[in-house]
Amino acid sequence: MAAACHPGPTVAVTLLVAGLAVAAGQDAYGCVLATTAVLAGQLSIGWSNDAVDAARDRAAGRGAKPVVGGAVEARTVRTAALVALALCVPLSLGYGVLAGVVHLVGVAAAWAYNLRLKRTVLSWLPYAVGFASLPAFVSLGLPGQPRASWWIVSAAALLGVGAHLGNVLPDIESDLALGVRGWPQRLGPAAVRLLLPVPLVAATLLLALGRPGPLGAAAVGLALAAATGGSLMGRHRPRLPFLAAVVVAGVDVALLLWRGTGSG
Repeated sequence: MAAACHPGPTVAVTLLVAGLAVAAGQDAYGCVLATTAVLAGQLSIGWSNDAVDAARDRAAGRGAKPVVGGAVEARTVRTAALVALALCVPLSLGYGVLAGVVHLVGVAAAWAYNLRLKRTVLSWLPYAVGFASLPAFVSLGLPGQPRASWWIVSAAALLGVGAHLGNVLPDIESDLALGVRGWPQRLGPAAVRLLLPVPLVAATLLLALGRPGPLGAAAVGLALAAATGGSLMGRHRPRLPFLAAVVVAGVDVALLLWRGTGSG
């Protein structure tokens, strides 16, 4: 069950929200509540993804998937996804009604991706909405319900688009063979490798320009160097653009945590 929840993204997103809550000045109870709500949402997203894709994963021979490998039944994963979603609703609303609605919109977008949108040209949209909802959720749960700055929300959305491209890239060929034609699959692996750093560098620029300073300028320089180097050398070393994107994404997350939600 732990492997079926997509533990990497689940842990990463949950820790990102925990860090944002601390950086925004949320009290201990609020930090725990926000983090728990996001964890429940991410578990529901990861489990529903494996449950929905079980037949497709079997056809692609993805034996490392717990459902395909026989470690757990698809019905069990589906039930766990629904239970986690049911828990996510009161936990999110408990952090604040408006904040909770924003978070649940992001979770709903991710479920829409799993159920339908991953196979359409709009496959990027749930990632953008889901990531953008996170700083807004954290900020609206603070006293006075301040709104997260537009540049923080926009940078998070761009980070989500980059996450989508990076997540899909290794499976593009097998996805196409099974008829999955989301946005990255339509572009093809070569184009995605080149495009992958673009939304991430754009996020870096937004975060740096939102509150100018020497740290932001250094982050932009590092992001541009990594992205440019990865693209130029990608012809001879195909994995370099992806590794460069990981570096840029790390820079973005560090800036996002340093800036907090940017709420007034």
